[in-house]
Amino acid sequence: MSNPLRIIFMGTPEFAVPSLQSLVENNSNVVAVVTVPDKPAGRGQKQMASPVKIYAESQGIPVLQPEKLKSPTFLEELKSYDADLQVVVAFRMLPEVVWSMPSKGTFNLHSSLLPQYRGAAPINWAIINGETESGVTTFFIEKDIDTGKIIFQDKEPISPDDNAGTLYERLMRKGANLVVKTVRAIEDGNYPQEPQSEPENIKAAPKIFRETCEIEWNRPAIEIHNFVRGLSPYPAAWTTLNGLSCKVFKTKVTESADDARPGEYRSDSKSYLHFKTGDGWLAIEELQIEGKKRMAIGDFLRGYKL
Repeated sequence: MSNPLRIIFMGTPEFAVPSLQSLVENNSNVVAVVTVPDKPAGRGQKQMASPVKIYAESQGIPVLQPEKLKSPTFLEELKSYDADLQVVVAFRMLPEVVWSMPSKGTFNLHSSLLPQYRGAAPINWAIINGETESGVTTFFIEKDIDTGKIIFQDKEPISPDDNAGTLYERLMRKGANLVVKTVRAIEDGNYPQEPQSEPENIKAAPKIFRETCEIEWNRPAIEIHNFVRGLSPYPAAWTTLNGLSCKVFKTKVTESADDARPGEYRSDSKSYLHFKTGDGWLAIEELQIEGKKRMAIGDFLRGYKL
């Protein structure tokens, strides 16, 4: 293998930490980390560092926290590290002046099998759409988002019991391994660069907002079930129950002889809460009413009279 490349790592949340940690533990030459500025959080609104910054500082890696990625001061500082390669995991969109800076380019880890599920929320949308397979992709960043040449991919099955949280955990670790594999291949000068195809049935993964998380009870039961899985545990699907906002974390398609309109519910006030959907019924198994903690349905019904 040739000399280790000088690498700048860019990332922010927990999802990016295993990738950075794997690079460090595999003796990659990470010369600096770029992450977001500290932000106030929690009740006391104390300044909180990103998970990537916390890990980088624990390893003695210099941390850059630009407010603006086109700032001349930041660009000068970035250039001073003389990086050969930049690795991006769960960061923000980069201007061309940043991603084109290193001689070997900049690659990104994306948590889908590109070209499917380009966008900000690929893990959520894969489950919402009822997919049985997902994965991770490394690709070189180009002008259009998530469209660059693919380096490597690694598939991951989605089970019927998966939700966004369980798939996130597995893709986070699988992605870390793929990042190390990609860096090694680029250092060896032997790596694929496959242009992305443009299939007719391409599916997007746009950012998710609270208003798009509301359950539409006139949809089929299995679609609502997948919608709940795809948004659990965060940001969580929600509905209104007795005038209060109610997050729904776990459901099961069920049957009932009752006739009702979509959105109406039936309950014995002890063990079950069933909502009528467009084509059947859905049992609520875990939920969180406004102002309360998350609970299993039995615990909820014992403490809350419908």
